[in-house]
Amino acid sequence: MTARASALTLSAARALLGVAPDADERELRTAYREAAKRAHPDRPTGDAALFRDVLAAYRLLQDHPFQPTTFPPAVTNAVPVVDRVFLEIDIATAVAGGAEDLAIDGRHLRLKLPAGLREGDKVRVEGVTFEVRLRAQDGALVRGDDIWLTGKVDPRVLAEGGRVDADTPLGPRPAWISTKAAARGLVRLPGQGLPARAAHKAGDLFLRLEAAEAGAESPARSLLKRFAAAWAA
Repeated sequence: MTARASALTLSAARALLGVAPDADERELRTAYREAAKRAHPDRPTGDAALFRDVLAAYRLLQDHPFQPTTFPPAVTNAVPVVDRVFLEIDIATAVAGGAEDLAIDGRHLRLKLPAGLREGDKVRVEGVTFEVRLRAQDGALVRGDDIWLTGKVDPRVLAEGGRVDADTPLGPRPAWISTKAAARGLVRLPGQGLPARAAHKAGDLFLRLEAAEAGAESPARSLLKRFAAAWAA
């Protein structure tokens, strides 16, 4: 393209050749020949500068052919896209993983949930992003990677320390309760919290110890058993 052509605008080039914006190659060539014939310096009415402008306009319009505006075809029965929805799961599912069947905008989605999901983690299925929320449960709490549970134990263990079989999300785990741990009513089981996942390391399980009544099973202990059953399933 010449320096003169670069100084022309598309509108000016079309006006110089007398063509419409949607002129095709054939119309453009015909208009150029007519304009060049009139402006040719060998003709009595010719003008060398105008002839150069006509040539520059023709080359500019050749480099920028008309592009009709196109629209995508209408989509019928389109399913609305959902950017993000919240997914509530219980702590047992966060520990062991599982599956959830959901209906979103008329679609049936089956989510396969990996073990070790944390609050705020995202799971994406078929264009839908689910943000994880951990459902609050009596006697259970998640703090970061750690799980805190309240468990009932033999009153003698609280008084003297000793060995207990703790039901955990990873199944039964023996735990030795020192007299110091018994005195403060708390024992820590390293690595027994939420499993390691992505950048997260395995968390710890903290058991708050309470004296159990003889022959009674507390709601917290029942919850512990459900965790163990969910993990073993």
